[in-house]
Parts: sequence; structure tokens; C-alpha cells
Amino acid sequence: MGSMAGSIRYPAPLAPGDRIGVTAPSSGVPDPLWPRLDHAAASLRDRGFEVELGDCLRTPSHVSAPRHERADELMRMLTDPAVRAVIPPWGGETGIDLLDLLDFDAIAAADPTWVVGFSDTSTLLTPLTVRTGIATIHGQNFMETPYTQPSGIRHWLDIATAERGATVAQHSPGRYRASGSDRWEEHPDVSEYTLDAVGTWARIDPGHEGEPATFSGRAIGGCVETVGFLGSRFADVPAFVRECSPEGLVVYLDVCEWGAYDICRTLHAMRLAGWFDHATGVLVSRTTAPDRPGFTQRDAVRDALGILEIPIIADVECGHVAPHLAVVNGAPTTVALGGPTATIVQRLA
Repeated sequence: MGSMAGSIRYPAPLAPGDRIGVTAPSSGVPDPLWPRLDHAAASLRDRGFEVELGDCLRTPSHVSAPRHERADELMRMLTDPAVRAVIPPWGGETGIDLLDLLDFDAIAAADPTWVVGFSDTSTLLTPLTVRTGIATIHGQNFMETPYTQPSGIRHWLDIATAERGATVAQHSPGRYRASGSDRWEEHPDVSEYTLDAVGTWARIDPGHEGEPATFSGRAIGGCVETVGFLGSRFADVPAFVRECSPEGLVVYLDVCEWGAYDICRTLHAMRLAGWFDHATGVLVSRTTAPDRPGFTQRDAVRDALGILEIPIIADVECGHVAPHLAVVNGAPTTVALGGPTATIVQRLA
């Protein structure tokens, strides 16, 4: 079992010359998309960083390698003092299979390393922060790294290079991508998002729809379809609050692809597991996941979490629909929504 020191530990700021490790704890990269991966590596090297491409990056199956190999490579990178950040190419489906092979005590004892990503990567990010007290970044994956972020959204490198104690403010850009993903196999060097739809955050908790809201706490969250299965061994959120976040939590939720009933059941399970016992408010991602007849994705969230009687804000850029906020797990966080204001401010302290 990993151990928390009672306060959040932040990895040292990244600086030019530092090594960034790339490994796939879940799905690897098929051959047609390797030019994009190479372009992402080049974009970091152009900024002065060393990039190490691991052995677990290909696609022999739905995962990049047997689970022991993936766990060993990840452990090596997380405990090697020369590797200052680890970022997977993207998420996947079954990265949960390596969690019981990770030595959280060894990770906690090593110098903290930034770990970055979203989707199935949150299956790793959340246990790392909850069990060791080390801050992680729920932000753009490696394959998204070459993109220039729109106004209001910070690149994960902005966070990872910031000094301890820095304040990081982000806000909704008011635009998002509705047209589907870029075809990296045809355009491996694309660096500008196509944000072709207009929209911002919306308060949806019953009886308070459309009202302003402000709340604070330390951030924790992830992809509902993956963190909902972590259980108390890898996501003992109440224990995390006792050890590291007595001020409460801002819980953010990434709804990826499940239908509304599946999301509703999973959120109820997370509620019963204590995820929201100390939440001051909840952020829910914009999503393209399907509604069900007479029961929408918003209905699913209200059904499971409306009884908490705390602010619930939907259509936040913390999910699979571009652009993607860089949210620091474990950081003190203040969320404000009202009129034209839709902001999230975090302090690396």
C-alpha cells in the first residue's frame, strides 16, 4: 500500500534538458499513426526536452504489451530520477489490469514525477494521487501535445513547468469541436484544433439550473467509465480527504461514451463508495455519449448526484471533446460560474 504524507507533493518543474518518458500503460499506437507520435516527440524536442520512447508503445493486441511488461516499464519511469514526466500516447480500454502490479510504496518513496493524460490514463492518475499524495495532471495526452491550445486553456507543459506555489487560471473558451477528430494518419503534423461549435458551462443541479455558483476544494476525478471501477483499494477518496484535503473536493467527471443508464449506475456506485461525501461541487464534461429515450446524459447526472444538493456544472472541458483543460489532481481549486464567467483557478500548493 502506498502512503500519503498528509499534504500534496508536487513534482519539480520541468525544465529544458529534462527527460519525458512515453509509454502506453493501456493501448498502443498502430503503425499508420506513428508519424503523429514521432511528430509529438519532435515538438517536445524542439522545446529542449529529451524524449524517451518506451518499448510498450505498439499494438500487438488491445494493449501495448503483456501487463507485467507494461507495469515494469511504467515503474521504471516513475522511479528513475532522470525521468521527470511520463505521458502515454492516449488512453485505451483495460489499463486497469496493471494496477495490482504497481509498487505504490516505491512510487511514493521516489522523487515525484509528473504523470499526464486523460481517458483510460485516469485509471492510473487517480490512484497515484489518492494513494501517494503526488499531484498528477488530467490533461492533453501525448498525441495532443502538438496542438496550440485556445484562449483560456493551458497546455499540460504550462502546468508541468510552473513553479511550486504558482496560480494557474483557465476558463472556457466558449468553443468546442463538434465535427469529429482530426485524421492524424493523413495529417500527422496538425497543430490547430477545429473548434466549430459554440458553447460554455451550464449549471444543472435540480432547482438551481442556470444560477451562478462558486465553490472550492482540492481537485480529483477522471473518466467515469474507468475510475468508477477502481474500488476502495485504489480510490479510497474518503481517506484521501482525511489525509490531504480536509477543505473538501472539487470532483470532475469525464463522460466518454457510455449510454445514459450506464453512466447513471456508475455515478450512483461512485456516490455510494464515498467519492462525493466531501464534494463542494461537481464538474461534468461535455460529451457525445448517447442519451436514452426519455433519459438524457444530464438526467443521468441529476438522478445520481442531484441528491447531494451541491452545484453541478455540465459541459466543462474536462473530457473527450476538444479542447481539454489541464486539471491538477490534488491542487486547491476554485470554480466560478456566473454570467460570462466560467473559470477554474488552481494553486500548486
